[in-house]
Amino acid sequence: MHTAITKHIQHLVNPTEIDIQKFLSILNEVSVSKGAYLLKPATYVKHEYFVVKGCLKAYYMDAKGSKHILQFAVENWWIGDFEAFYNQSTSNLYIEAVEDAQLLSINHDALQMLYEDAPIFERYFRILITKAFISQQKRILSTQEKNTKERYLDFCKSYPSIEHRVANYDIANYLGVTPENLSRVRTSLK
Repeated sequence: MHTAITKHIQHLVNPTEIDIQKFLSILNEVSVSKGAYLLKPATYVKHEYFVVKGCLKAYYMDAKGSKHILQFAVENWWIGDFEAFYNQSTSNLYIEAVEDAQLLSINHDALQMLYEDAPIFERYFRILITKAFISQQKRILSTQEKNTKERYLDFCKSYPSIEHRVANYDIANYLGVTPENLSRVRTSLK
């Protein structure tokens, strides 16, 4: 399981072998079955998760009970309620396994100590957070400027090969369109 995260890290930064070993020593393996929740609202958030295998979705429920999907996470992606993790507060999100998943978790306090012991990981996580921020900004602009077809094509670039792993209605929810509208777009692209 550690091979995937090691490759992911080395793709973004150049840690020493000692730094890698320090990082790997604070990770814990977590298994989540399809349909199970990794996180629910009002839960105190102490961990972030790296997906080794599987697919998960993060979403919130509004006051009317409508689901709003914020993120899918597949192999080599991080997932968590990042606001709650970094603010050390309770979650507003659900994180649910779309498929059986194998994850690596990292504890907030252990990560803070790692930053002191192996500062290269502050850079690694800064790069990840910057990429996530840019991705969210692009998604917001896409929702405001692009039609369903363009948004779906952007989604396919961000999440290659996920369309057969995630239900059509979840993809539609993520894109902010109706499932029927998405089906028409997918049919027109075939």
